[in-house]
Amino acid sequence: MRNLTLAQIKNRSRPVIPARTAPRTKHPNESALNRLSHQQLADALYFVASHHASGRLLDIGCGRKPYRDLLSPFVTQHVGVDHPDSPHSLDAADVLAAAYDIPLESASFQTVLMTEVLEHLEEPEAALREVHRLLCPGGKVILTTPFMWVLHEEPRDFFRYTPFGLHHLLSEAGFVDIVVWPISGQWATIALLFGYALRRYRRGPLRPPIDLVAVTLQAIATRLDALHFKPEGTYDHIAVATKPQG
Repeated sequence: MRNLTLAQIKNRSRPVIPARTAPRTKHPNESALNRLSHQQLADALYFVASHHASGRLLDIGCGRKPYRDLLSPFVTQHVGVDHPDSPHSLDAADVLAAAYDIPLESASFQTVLMTEVLEHLEEPEAALREVHRLLCPGGKVILTTPFMWVLHEEPRDFFRYTPFGLHHLLSEAGFVDIVVWPISGQWATIALLFGYALRRYRRGPLRPPIDLVAVTLQAIATRLDALHFKPEGTYDHIAVATKPQG
């Protein structure tokens, strides 16, 4: 597995992440408007974790730990950390702390997971340096973050990341062997954003037809991405990087 240059990304005719590989689990935030994104995110996490996750896993920004069962075949323990002021339920969190200062022992995890967290951090490099501290030598960080997506959890929504921005941040934080993949092609992004554009009207008698339109567009987008995959229009990226030995 290696990083892709922009030219290689643009020349890809098929997705890098295999579709429909993960066991189907419903995310707490899943709806008709975003069903495809949750399916694709689960596929990406399952694919990357099957190659890179191991040992004790620290889930930063864990919320309800929606991926605990998905990742359980690859890790021995799933420890969750979330901010005390998180807008999500904290029932599943094992530790309450900010991502910049987590009161856990250095070099005590083989894997760190950050799903849709980096865009909500004012100081992303500081958080990645904390991840670096917590990982054992040779340990892996697996993270996902949006590239094209609507504002969410305002006002704590600060950044959108290109693959090269992610590579730069991870490198500056001390990581090596950095690989960044697109989670979707452009058609999935267009379909999902169109569905979100209808969100304000999704109430009362309009809810069923809007949901039908959204689900239908996502199904069409999946077929179009399979025929003409343009990953430079992805709505999200997944990255994996390694803490150097020694």
